[in-house]
Amino acid sequence: MKPAAFEYLRPTSLDEALEALHRHRDDAKILAGGQSLVPLLNFRMLRPAMLIDINGLEELQVLRVDDGGALRIGALTRHVTLETSALVRERFPVLGEAVRHVAHLAIRNRGTIGGSLCHADPAAELPMMMVLLDARLHTRSTAGSRVHPAEEFFEGPLMSAIEEDEILTGIEVPPLPAGAGWAFEEFSQRSGDFAIAAVAAIVELREGTVAEMRLAAMGVGPTPLRLHAVEEALVGQPLTEAAIRDAAAHARQEVDPETDLKASADYRRHLVEALTERCLEVAGARAAGTPAAAGVDA
Repeated sequence: MKPAAFEYLRPTSLDEALEALHRHRDDAKILAGGQSLVPLLNFRMLRPAMLIDINGLEELQVLRVDDGGALRIGALTRHVTLETSALVRERFPVLGEAVRHVAHLAIRNRGTIGGSLCHADPAAELPMMMVLLDARLHTRSTAGSRVHPAEEFFEGPLMSAIEEDEILTGIEVPPLPAGAGWAFEEFSQRSGDFAIAAVAAIVELREGTVAEMRLAAMGVGPTPLRLHAVEEALVGQPLTEAAIRDAAAHARQEVDPETDLKASADYRRHLVEALTERCLEVAGARAAGTPAAAGVDA
């Protein structure tokens, strides 16, 4: 298949890209990594009159930690950059682990963080990571800038809060609590497939009890989910085996997945329970610095 004819523009500045997008707002698409857009063009599911290629915008290719400890990710940062970054591995290891599960290496070499977030697939790893990490997504248009909490950015399957004349410019991920434990668990039919379900956790312990708990799931709803009720039930409690089992059972009840060709709704609920239990065990061990945490890195 070949795409329908379109005009092509490769702007040299963000302002130029925004002006072009404003002029053609109802009939233009932004080209970044192209891993989702190009197949849609080839199957003629999309027929934009103009393609605006932003790959030359170096200002969107940023990966750094600011003075306050927040991770700043430019929208054009490639998946593989996160995957191989020593900075991410040291400061935000759960993000580095999750991105390793994104599709295949060839796709991670080209795919961009901004492209994945704007595509808003509910079974994609990076949207869930942004929800788990309380990220803030920055967008710009010719009218100005906006900042979106990650939980408010994803509105439904392949639907986000970004407007037709906006570009996602970057992501701000606040620092994790010192000594926090983390875990990411995903189940898919084959390596590189979209996940049937996945769960990730951040755990901070103080004097043996849970001081902060974050738990997110994907593949079990129209958007990535924060399991707030499970989090709240665990805060202030010791993270015992019984508490973990109860939390996992609670997580199963908190999700409302649909049945599709890959899995039934009940099987996805089962996966959420099993993956939540595993995540809490691993994240809790890492937070406690116990020997059990050593084996999970293998």
